Amino acid sequence: MRLLKVATCNLNQWAMDFDCNLSNIKQSVAEAKAAGAMIRLGPELEITGYGCEDHFLELDTVAHAWECLKELLLGDWTDGILCSFGMPVIKDSERYNCQVLCLNRKIIMIRPKMWLANDGNYRELRWFTAWKSKDHLEDFHLPSEVSDALSQTTVPFGYGYVQFLDTAVAAEVCEELFTPQPPHAELALNGVEVFMNASGSHHQLRKLDLRNRAFISATHTRGGVYMYSNHQGCDGGRLYYDGCSCVVVNGDMVAQGSQFSLKDVEMVFAQIDLDAVASLRSSISSFQEQASCKTKVSKVFVPYKLCQPFNLLMSLSSPLKIRYHSPEEEIALGPACWLWDYLRRSGASGFLLPLSGGADSSSVAAIVGSMCQLVVKEIANGDKQIKADAIRIGHYTDGQFPTDSQEFAKRIFYTVFMGSENSSEATTTRAKVLADEVGSWHLNVSIDGVVSSLICLFQTLTGKRPRYKVDGGSNIENLGLQNIQARVRMVLAFMLASLLPWVHNKPGFYLVLGSSNVDEGLRGYLTKYDCSSADINPIGSISKMDLRTFLKWAAVHLGYSSLAEIEAAPPTAELEPIRANYSQLDEVDMGMTYEELSVYGRLRKIFRCGPLSMFKNLCYKWGTKLTPAEVADKVKYFFKYYSINRHKMTVMTPSYHAEVLHFYVAWIHYLH
Repeated sequence: MRLLKVATCNLNQWAMDFDCNLSNIKQSVAEAKAAGAMIRLGPELEITGYGCEDHFLELDTVAHAWECLKELLLGDWTDGILCSFGMPVIKDSERYNCQVLCLNRKIIMIRPKMWLANDGNYRELRWFTAWKSKDHLEDFHLPSEVSDALSQTTVPFGYGYVQFLDTAVAAEVCEELFTPQPPHAELALNGVEVFMNASGSHHQLRKLDLRNRAFISATHTRGGVYMYSNHQGCDGGRLYYDGCSCVVVNGDMVAQGSQFSLKDVEMVFAQIDLDAVASLRSSISSFQEQASCKTKVSKVFVPYKLCQPFNLLMSLSSPLKIRYHSPEEEIALGPACWLWDYLRRSGASGFLLPLSGGADSSSVAAIVGSMCQLVVKEIANGDKQIKADAIRIGHYTDGQFPTDSQEFAKRIFYTVFMGSENSSEATTTRAKVLADEVGSWHLNVSIDGVVSSLICLFQTLTGKRPRYKVDGGSNIENLGLQNIQARVRMVLAFMLASLLPWVHNKPGFYLVLGSSNVDEGLRGYLTKYDCSSADINPIGSISKMDLRTFLKWAAVHLGYSSLAEIEAAPPTAELEPIRANYSQLDEVDMGMTYEELSVYGRLRKIFRCGPLSMFKNLCYKWGTKLTPAEVADKVKYFFKYYSINRHKMTVMTPSYHAEVLHFYVAWIHYLH
């Protein structure tokens, strides 16, 4: 038997925070060594953080990465353990996204990424060059300050693997796994038994299964140990990296980390018999035949053993059932962890949410409540870092710390119902009840005086006073009066976020939370610079249909029972007067249902449909209840409002990414 213990990890790194990142890396290596692991794998670009964006173009970023690597190599961190560290490297005049393989205080190989992620949310070709020389390894001259310190001048650089005395190990970086001809197929035929995939993969609803199937497929028909490491957390943008580091052996998952966690470092261990890999490969005739005529891949020989012989004291990792969260759980946990990272790293003292009592803002309130529950739970489990962050943010003194989620929410979460003469008693009550359930500091404010003052000012300037449509006004007057209310709420929200901490003798400021969903942004059913404009938005790329399902789930599983009533209420902006024969409804105003809007959005983005393709698809989907002419009218109506409202997207609040149908034109950097 060749027994091998391996360690992979979820790391919560922060773009450009080298001290924090290095500390997390050291902790992960220390825990791996303490557990007896012989291989430690970290996530892609872990030294710098994955989301550095144009900071990757700065020479300082690369220089600081080398400083961190030098510190790791000069200490005892790599003694007796193969470590793979992710960082940018400049060779000649090109910048590469690399995995640096280190052992016993030496760099044994630098593996540049060959296939870069350059679609969807990723723009790696903007910052890196893909390595294209597959047929040989080149000599890379280390920076002088590194070579002098390590007494090592050059290292092998390029595509290849490391041959040890008892096994062969290779790196496969993130996107390479998902290419039509992934490197692991060729490497397996060359005898590589252990594959290390360092990744920076973001959370997206219902996405995890696609990733896991790729690991399983990589080793099911060709055998092998597939180690996967991922970032976990928000490193400064709208993406949340959802961890789930794992180890797969011969097509079976034997170790899996969490998908959503507030921890900065989470280790995943597995103990494997590599003879199981050799046995499977030798039993597959086609594998044997293809291996006998393989294209040879370059290798670096290291005279060192990673494995241990048969030992009854070492138990092997067994196949396990893969853990998946429901979409409702993903909405409750992913944005909550994202909000916690923003809160603890932005210097803010809490959040302020304009809470209308409707589905969208209530979803955001529930997510903040979920965040508070997670914080209290992890503190109870003994996490010292989360406890220290919570004490600092919540301004606890005299040894106190959060032990109750509602008490913690009262300290860090303001909710404000900004009602007008058009607001109903039902939404006012629903907002108050939900605020009490979550535990927020809740205010009920009337904006009628401010709105009336603005209308009087307009009348003084123009001599005309606008009227609502139900009172005989035109569409232009009606829309203008609604927009005044919406924009007053935005101004008041930012004023309260700035000054309420001062009123309560708290330092700092509060981040304003937005609550527009992806469907409304797609249709343009929102007012520019209203409550959709905020600092950050945890639901900005989640559809209304998913949010309504989440509300029903959260009413039971988060303990906020009022959400069930909120979900059942018809969506309304409450910006027009309520009359005996008239009540404003969102779906009537939009001219389409939220269910229809969700279908349009998925066809437009996920299935890349223009008007003609969408029409053809919907003729099949809706053909039993609508004529082709009726389908055509609906498609043309959607694209009319989709096109004329694109100007609104350039000012949309930075939002948690949860769906590929996200509609934003540009992302405004919030913390860089």
